[in-house]
Amino acid sequence: MSNSPARLADKVSVTAYQSVRERSLSLVEGLSDADATIQSMEDASPAKWHLAHTTWFFETFMLAPLEDGYDLFDPSYNYLFNSYYDTVGERHARPMRGMLSRPSLDEIKAYRAHVDDAMQSRFESGVLDPDLLTLGLAHEEQHQELLLTDILHAFAQNPLRPAFHAPEPLPFPERTPTEGWTDIEEGLYEIGTAGGDFAFDCEGPRHKTYLPGCRLKNRAVTCGEWSQFIADGGYDDPLLWLSDGWATVQREGWQAPLYWRQEDDAWRVMTLRGEQSIDADAPVAHISYYEADAFARWAGHRLPTEAEWEVAARRAPAEGNDLGTDRLRPAPQCGDGIAGLFGDVWEWTGSAYLPYPGFRPAEGAVGEYNGKFMSGQMVLRGGSCATPPGHIRPSYRNFFHPDKRWQFSGLRLATDI
Repeated sequence: MSNSPARLADKVSVTAYQSVRERSLSLVEGLSDADATIQSMEDASPAKWHLAHTTWFFETFMLAPLEDGYDLFDPSYNYLFNSYYDTVGERHARPMRGMLSRPSLDEIKAYRAHVDDAMQSRFESGVLDPDLLTLGLAHEEQHQELLLTDILHAFAQNPLRPAFHAPEPLPFPERTPTEGWTDIEEGLYEIGTAGGDFAFDCEGPRHKTYLPGCRLKNRAVTCGEWSQFIADGGYDDPLLWLSDGWATVQREGWQAPLYWRQEDDAWRVMTLRGEQSIDADAPVAHISYYEADAFARWAGHRLPTEAEWEVAARRAPAEGNDLGTDRLRPAPQCGDGIAGLFGDVWEWTGSAYLPYPGFRPAEGAVGEYNGKFMSGQMVLRGGSCATPPGHIRPSYRNFFHPDKRWQFSGLRLATDI
């Protein structure tokens, strides 16, 4: 992370900043103040909290440290909208974010405008750190995805099953879904970011890793295949499950992916476009690592390691069914060879979220961004239908605890050669 101010024209344009900030506001256009305040569980946050927290990031790390007379919009916001930065100070308890009926959504929008105006003037004077600005924009894009998955969870608790966007999904391309496997030969490979373009600190350093020969399925596991797993008693067979997974299934009463509901012997699923029939050819979503691991065992295969996944992904263009398509749900994966690695669903891997050899967190508060979460979580790769366009790449490492499933999380099978 560079500590020296520089003019931003070489790395981040005003247009790029405005584009990211405007997309966040566009996501809440149809939400009422009540919609934007609700918090449906501890893992989720209210939509207006996402809008405020991403603004707090720019104010706290980019504007407040400048010695040019920046005026805080409201000093109390430092307490309300800090997420987990212990070095910055105390914060409002995460499970209680939904109790923040004040400030209102309109006040949060005014806060964003205040900070955006201040950022605009600093763009013109050239006093902003371009690396920190790039991190702030990537951070906001992460929260755009979280805003979508969090509002989906909130709406799914409503018996009216409201749609976030119009129920009619855009048509999917009429192509034959891909089948078969892609081989990865035994050998020594390099994974991780090579530098140059932006990457989060946990994506590096680039390093060598040995891989035995393996195969990855050319597409993610589908809803139709998951229906077969359910019909075969997959949720009732303890031999398929890790011990913690089986305990979770028993405690939570899982019998299907999150948001699935059976009606007249057919499965329906809650989506950002309201409740719809499952698409048997589309990737299954909203499953935990425990479920992904159990399905792979039931199918006679396993989950890929994150190194295997990345090696395969470097053979494909980093594009797919992301937020830019506006479909807002996984689509059938079509094409020749391996497909759907980017977009549709985050794919669970069999790898724990741990530091790469030589990893060192950045100095200061931004060093709390990723490194301190490298414990008890599993890696997912690839992005989803809610990931902002251009935000995903082969080295991107997402991570969640193994029981979490409110994200668009699915799986791709792997097997040894």
